[in-house]
Formats: sequence, C-alpha cells, structure tokens
Amino acid sequence: MLRPGAPVTSTCATTRLPPSPFYTPRPPPSHYLLPHALLPPDAIPIGGDARTPRTHATRHQPIPAASRSRRLLRRAHLAAMLSARTAATTSPLDKYGEDRATEEVPVTPWAFSVASGYTLLRDPHHNKGLAFTEKERDAHYLRGLLPPAVVSQDLQVKKIMHNLRQYSVPLQRYMAMMDLQERNERLFYKLLIDNVEELLPVVYTPTVGEACQKYGSIFRQPQGLYVSLRDKGKVLDVLRNWPERNIQCLPITIDVGTNNEQLLNDEFYIGLRQRRATGKEYHELMEEFMSAVKQIYGEKVLIQFEDFANHNAFDLLAKYSKSHLVFNDDIQAGTGIAELIALEISKQTKAPLEECRKKVWLLDSKGLIVNSRKDSLQSFKKPWAHDHEPVATLLDAVQSIKPTVLIGTSGVGRTFTKEVVEAMASFNERPIIFSLSNPTSHSECTAEEAYNWSQGRAVFASGSPFDPVEYNGKIHVPGQANNAYIFPGFGLGVVISGAVRVHEDMLLAASEALADQSTQENFEKGSIFPPFTDIRKISARIAAKVAAKAYELGLATRLPQPRDLEKYAESCMYTPVYRSYR
Repeated sequence: MLRPGAPVTSTCATTRLPPSPFYTPRPPPSHYLLPHALLPPDAIPIGGDARTPRTHATRHQPIPAASRSRRLLRRAHLAAMLSARTAATTSPLDKYGEDRATEEVPVTPWAFSVASGYTLLRDPHHNKGLAFTEKERDAHYLRGLLPPAVVSQDLQVKKIMHNLRQYSVPLQRYMAMMDLQERNERLFYKLLIDNVEELLPVVYTPTVGEACQKYGSIFRQPQGLYVSLRDKGKVLDVLRNWPERNIQCLPITIDVGTNNEQLLNDEFYIGLRQRRATGKEYHELMEEFMSAVKQIYGEKVLIQFEDFANHNAFDLLAKYSKSHLVFNDDIQAGTGIAELIALEISKQTKAPLEECRKKVWLLDSKGLIVNSRKDSLQSFKKPWAHDHEPVATLLDAVQSIKPTVLIGTSGVGRTFTKEVVEAMASFNERPIIFSLSNPTSHSECTAEEAYNWSQGRAVFASGSPFDPVEYNGKIHVPGQANNAYIFPGFGLGVVISGAVRVHEDMLLAASEALADQSTQENFEKGSIFPPFTDIRKISARIAAKVAAKAYELGLATRLPQPRDLEKYAESCMYTPVYRSYR
C-alpha cells in the first residue's frame, strides 16, 4: 500500500480483521481454478464433474483406474481442439504455441498449480523453506529440492535478523523485508511480531515514506489491488479479479494521476502518467468504487481511507460516514484530535461542547484561526474560530494564548523552533509537546530538541520514532504517538462487534483503553505510552473497549455479545506459526 509522498491514494477494504501487520489476513489458498475449456492437454482434472471449474494437478498425480478412460478421452478431445488452434508450431516441444507467439499472434498463458514440489517452494502463502519436515518433504515431492538441514521457524527468524542488521541503509532493510514477504509470508510476520520495536520503523513510519517516493524504482511484485481512472466503469470487475473471496484485509490503491513533475518525468514511474483528476471525474470513480466494494463484500465491509489529500478526505468522510462503515485515521487522528479533546473535556466537566471547543486553538498556514477569518475558512475549520485578534505566527500565538499542550499535525518540519519550545517552558512546569507529523523529516521538532530546549522538563511524544535522549544525567524515553497504537485495535473492535457505523465515542473508548495501559514506570521515563513490544496485548484491550462501546451504542450486530471481548479479540488475531502439511 502506498504511503505519504505517493501520488496516488490507498484504501483498505476489510471483511474481518483490520489492515495492520499485527492482524494479517490468513493467506488465500495457492490453488486457483481453471475452466475445462482452458485446460492444456496434459493437465488432469481432480474430482467433480466435467461442467464445474476445479483445481488441477500435473500428470504425475495418481489417477483412479475407473476414471482413466474417460479422462484420456477428454484429453484427446482437448488436445485436438488445441492442435487445431496452434497447428503451425516451430518446435516439436512447443505444445502451447509459445515459440511462435508475437505481439500480433497471441497464445493462451497457461498457468496451473500443484501444492507440491517446486511450485510449493515458490508459493509465499505455504512455503516454509528449510522448516519443511522430513515427512513433508517426502509427501510433497520436496526431496532434493532443499538442502538436507531441517531448521525451526525460530532459527529462521534469528538468521534473518542477523542478516538485516548488516544493512546500514533503512530502505535496504525495507526491500529485504518485502522480498521475504514474497517468499515466505508466515516467516515475514513472525519476524515482525517478534521484533516489532526494531522492525516497525522499517516497514512503517518513517522508512515507508521513502519507499513510497521511490516505489517505481524498487517495485518487485504487486501487492493488493490497483484501481485507476482507466478502470472507470469496470471497478466491479477489478474487485472480482481478486482470487480469494473470504478475505480479511485487502489493500487497494486508487490512482487518479499526479501533479508531481518529477514523477511525471521519471522513466521508472509506474502510476498513471497524467495530471491528477479532480471534480466530477474524481468523484465518479470514488462513487463507483464505494458502491462496488459493498456489492462484493457486503454492508459491513470496513473501509479505511488512507493518505487522501485533505480537501478530498473531509468530503469523502462526510459523504460516506452515514452510508458506509468508514474511518480515516489521518483526519480522525489529525484535525479530529481537536474534536475528541473537546468531547472528552465536555464528558468530564459536563460543560457544553461549544464551550469546551474554546479551550482548543488551531493554527493553519495563515496563522491563528479566529472569527475575523471565518468567511474564508474551510467548513471543518469554522467550529474552531474563536474571538481573538489575528496572529500570524506560531510563536506569537504561543506567547499570547499560553497553552499547556502543543500538538503538531501539519506535516511541516521544524515548526516547533527553539523560541517556541522555550516559550512553552517559560509558563509550564512540564510543557507537553507532541510532534506528530511523519516522516522524521516532517517532524515539528526532534526529541533531543524538545528535551534540550525545555531543560529536560518536556513531556514529549512524536509520530516518528526517536532514540532515548540523555539530559543532565537522566535518560528520557520519547513516546511514539503513532496511529499504530490505536487503529489496528480500533479496526479489530469494529469488526468483531459487527458494528455498522463508526461513532466518535468509539474513538474515545480506544483512547481511554490505551491511556489505561500506561504505567507510572512509563511516566518516570518520560514516556506517556506503554512499550510497543506489548502491541498485541494493547490492541486486544483496545478492540475489547471499542467493541463494548459499539454494543452499548446499539451499533453492534454480532450477537450474542461474547462474554469476554478481550479473549475473543485475541482469538481473532493472526498467528504466523507454521502449519503442518499432510
């Protein structure tokens, strides 16, 4: 899935589990179906009747004697049909006409699979590499295709971590991880889960931002589905092309073009090489997509909008939140932070929401959002326009308003300057500074800057990971206020409850569940979040709280309600240990 910096937009359609490396879809089967009319002459059908598509195996599979005559007759008939189509081949071994194929003279791209032998080793969903047992090697024709050693999955993880640590460039680690995912999916997720603190910055923020910017250059294998303007009128067919119906998570990239001149002129660019679509053309494609997703996956398909431009993100969320099960972590964990803060203040103080909004001030590129600017403001900013004289800079706003908390989500790097942090520290004993923009180059300030400029008094959290900082002999561990803490568990809670809509109280429940897991030990180190090594336990508790709130609000449809929602959430999580094969 493309991330920030990419010229296209991505969406996740989830039917059971949320889009996250921690709750990965159980892999689809490697067998795909071929209609009989498309069988090559040496493919032998297994079971079923002649009118039904089915899985196929190659000739070395055993055939029941009673079926042999009928199948030989069918093969002869198919061979005759095929030979009539491809009579003039250039080689006696050219059974399917590949030797004479040109761009003008096409041939059928025969593809059929067997769950054994060489094909099994090339299937990332089922491949175990050297972890195949002696019994499995005999049963699945792997003898001689692997070195003789049989190793455990844990040893495989240890070896790959050793190799990954040899790379000094994060993007190289990212590419190595993606290569592993294409070879051995279960090992990839086992590696990630066991080493999440070290590897999450590689496969997610901040390295994924660079990977998106260089996506065309480093592209190896397609992942998920790709919908572009060229597919307009055929989006339903595109979704049907995904071979597995019972999916749990499906990343979908929506390409509407790009205005990035560097990409338009890049010979390696693999997206639509045209200007970004807007207006009617854009919204017609999105309307078709949203309709098709529900048609394929049902009313309760959970759709996460990811990395949509602000001017589209707010419109799409407003338009579809009443008719679809949708959320947008960039909005609901971006500008939505302000609304959630106001809601929580109102909940705790019983004060009207309008009054609580006045405790929260917003700035944009033109300065402080005030009433005198209301006529020119976008609709989502208007509730945050308060009575105050115009203020052009962040420093002037901080000095005038004297906030206790400073939260950055602008995506503009180095906006929390030394003067701004020192001003915050001048009237707060423990200034709270959240630099949430990603990637690291867009961070409003670094952890080291926040601690040094506040004389070690800042309570700091960031969107991108930062190393611990020593100040005056004390080690400060910066918290990572990344959506990876909240939204995997949030999505899981929505799915396990069968919620039909996302409510703001469910977002508050997720925030409260995370806060409840922070300890005094975390606070003493300067971190306001629990350690990320516990992310699966954290996410299960968040999922349970979100699901409970959905049941409380009457939005849940999965009945009866599980007695222990946390245990139920854990049972729905993907476990990447190897399976035994017959």
